[in-house]
This record gives sequence, C-alpha cells and structure tokens, in this order.
Amino acid sequence: MKYRQLGRTGLRVSQVILGCGNFGGIGSAPAFFGKGEDRRAAFALMDRAWELGINCFDTADAYGGGASEAMIGEWLASKGPEVQGGLLIATKVFNRVGPGPNDWGLSRRHIQRQVEASLRRLGREAIDLYLVHEPDPTTPIDETLRALDDLVRAGKLRYLGASNFPAWRVCQALWRSDRHALHRFEFVQNSFSLFDRGDERELLPLCEAEQLGYTPFSPLAGGWLTGVYGRGRAYPSGSRMTMRPEPYRRLECPLVDRSLDRLDALAAARGCSMAALALAWLLHHPRVTAPIVGPTAPDHLAPICEALELDLSADELRTLADEVVAP
Repeated sequence: MKYRQLGRTGLRVSQVILGCGNFGGIGSAPAFFGKGEDRRAAFALMDRAWELGINCFDTADAYGGGASEAMIGEWLASKGPEVQGGLLIATKVFNRVGPGPNDWGLSRRHIQRQVEASLRRLGREAIDLYLVHEPDPTTPIDETLRALDDLVRAGKLRYLGASNFPAWRVCQALWRSDRHALHRFEFVQNSFSLFDRGDERELLPLCEAEQLGYTPFSPLAGGWLTGVYGRGRAYPSGSRMTMRPEPYRRLECPLVDRSLDRLDALAAARGCSMAALALAWLLHHPRVTAPIVGPTAPDHLAPICEALELDLSADELRTLADEVVAP
C-alpha cells in the first residue's frame, strides 16, 4: 500500500479508502436501517482493510442511522494504540438524522450537534476528516463555513471537505473562506469512475489549481464495472440494482453493454478481473488522491490487491478512457 498527500495538507492517506456506508444499513436511507453488514461482518472487513494497509475509513452520521459510526467506534475500542492512533476517520453531515425540522442540513445548530454525536459514537476527541455531505440551499454558505471553522479552532475537527459538490459551489466556498480567513475545504468527494467522468470537465481542473485532494466514491459505478450487471443478465438478489438502483438506471443501455464487453476483453488480455482494471485506471489518474471502495465481504477486497499491482501504460489508460464509456 502506498500513501498519498491529501491536497495541500500534511496528511497522508492510503491510496485506497474503506467505505463503511453499508455498516448497519445501506447508506442513509431509513428504509434499509438494520440491513447491510452486521457487527461481525463489519469487524471482519475493517480487520482485513487494516491488514492491507488502508489507514482511512469513510462513513457518515446518517449511515445506518448512526450504526456505521458506532461500529467503527466499537472496533477501534477493541484495538491497541497502534490502530487507534494510526487510523484516520472521515465522516459527514447533512442527511436527515431525526423527524424534526432541524434534524438535517448545514445550519450551525445541526453541524454542532452532529459533530458531538459523531465524536461520541466514534469514541474520539477529534474527527480527522469532516465533510458536508451535500450542498444545503436553505442555509447560507457563510453560516456553514463559520460553524466548521469554529469547530476546527476548538480542536474538534482537523480537515474539512465537501461531498457531492459541483465545481461552482466548491469555488464559491473557497472564495468565501479566503475572504473571511476561515479554514477551507481541503478535498472533494464526488462520484467518479470510468462510467462517471463529469468531474473531469470543471471540478478536477479546479482541484489541480487549488491543490485540493480528490477522494471519489463509487469507483466501480455501483458494481457495474465488475461485470455482474448488464448484457441481459438478471440482477442478483440483494444487489444494489435490486435495492437502490436509481443512481445507475442510466447504465441500462446498449452502449454500456458494449463498453462492458470491451472492458472484459481488456481485462482478459491483462489476466486480471474487470474490477481490478477499472480500479487501476482510477489509481493511475493524476488528479485522484484515493478512491473509496465499499466491499461487503473481506474477499471483495481481492480486486483492490489486484489493482494495486497493475502498472498500466499510457496507451492502456487511453484505451480504457476512450472505449469504456457510458452516457
């Protein structure tokens, strides 16, 4: 495992980050709380990830209704000082965590309450990486940035990030932080893969210009780049496409089927899995700091090990970018 600088900060993260969004649920959707990985499965995943050298786990206050953070906190409490001191945790705020009108969003009140709740569940005195999970059009960006800045100065947050933000919103936030001498966003976490490359147009050039880290989620397009979907196949029971298919409906088309066939052929020629080749493309991307992977079992980490060993040529990278595409 190699470690990469997170933007302009002095922090070094493993070149792959463990996504914990399925611990105790499937993301932030209340309909799936109690599903996903239970405590035993989550502990096995975290054990294996740490063995591989992954030093950063990604979660959110609303994942599994708080269960994801709680499981990470329990796992950490069972470990020694090497793990407790070496692990970086990224968590987020925005999504609804209760029935009240103020139980969501990026208001000062909600952020302050959720930071305290996350710290309790994680069993930590400070959160290493804290992200706003989505833009909140109902709250002025100045209010959000000042609340985050206060919490950094209070020693409860260390580095700030933005998730699901378009380039113009990131630029706006950076300008406001600079104007008011506030701690700024140091990295961005958006969806990015061979099948989802919209950020190449504006956001990634902004990240380069402003020295922002980039830790993309869904690097395998919700499983589509593993080859388990498409080409007339029925969706496996319990898979993402049978539970939360909405973000990936656009991939149900002949162009994607042809792209999957091409990826399959390229992977066969390379002697690796489709997932490993798709991940390797991301690992070679000059603007990607570390993709976030969300395996559901320890053996699902095998493609990551494959990808880390793949050294792709410039021609191979161009072929993948040109021939494995989605609408």
